[in-house]
Amino acid sequence: MKAYIFPGQGAQFTGMGKDLYENSALAKTLFEKANEILGFRITDIMFEGTAEQLKETKVTQPAIFLHSVILAKTLGEDFQPQMVAGHSLGEFSALVANGALSFEDGLKLVSQRALAMQKACEIKPSTMAAVLGLADAIVEEVCASIDGVVVAANYNCPGQLVISGETTAVEKACEAMKVAGAKRAIILPVGGAFHSPMMEPAREELAAAIEATTFSEPICPVYQNVTAMAVSDAAEIKKNLIIQLTAPVKWTQTVQQMIADGASSFTEVGPGNVLIGLVGKINKEVSVLSI
Repeated sequence: MKAYIFPGQGAQFTGMGKDLYENSALAKTLFEKANEILGFRITDIMFEGTAEQLKETKVTQPAIFLHSVILAKTLGEDFQPQMVAGHSLGEFSALVANGALSFEDGLKLVSQRALAMQKACEIKPSTMAAVLGLADAIVEEVCASIDGVVVAANYNCPGQLVISGETTAVEKACEAMKVAGAKRAIILPVGGAFHSPMMEPAREELAAAIEATTFSEPICPVYQNVTAMAVSDAAEIKKNLIIQLTAPVKWTQTVQQMIADGASSFTEVGPGNVLIGLVGKINKEVSVLSI
């Protein structure tokens, strides 16, 4: 079975989507529609902007979403997913690609999500850190032993887990991880503590927008970050999407479940190739491709 996967924040680069815009009438139409919906020319920043401009939260998330979704749409009949998944933000791209969400509604939700997350980041100093070379259970134990908010946030692949929480708690956790035998524990250059309880204000704000949006029955299951299981029911998709902001991204478990359910190839749709790199570390037997 063919699985399509969609990247999250951090995959952006200057020039992303420009070739699509210049070579596909459909892509050009969709990009211009996006400029209209967002109320600013995101295409100018995507195609010619600086790395700093692309890192702005209101730009980054919609830019990655647009690159992924428009690329999938330009594949036409060649795009026949049997299962989809996305890493964090990428879950929204996956839901448009499998027909659960319209392009317009997906973009509006991603834009609202980005702004809500930005606001939540400004309430209290918070951050994330990558922990390399420790078993998941040990990372979880160390987090539980630290005073303050710090939790496992992204289960990316075996031996690579991202933690998230209050800045001081994350810093203390990093020192404790090294003592516990981690090869490295590095603070990441991010705006705040995504996929942690620190995102509760953003979750509340986004919940109302998601509840007000129409979701359709998808053409194939989406493996959601929160459960790492195949979901096709629109109400359940909504519920998991709301929980996602404060819950961990179970990427390792998602890929393992997709393989258990018959995935033999993984195609990454969007900027970069981070996800197929992670898939290769989770299971070396499946074939991977990025487009």
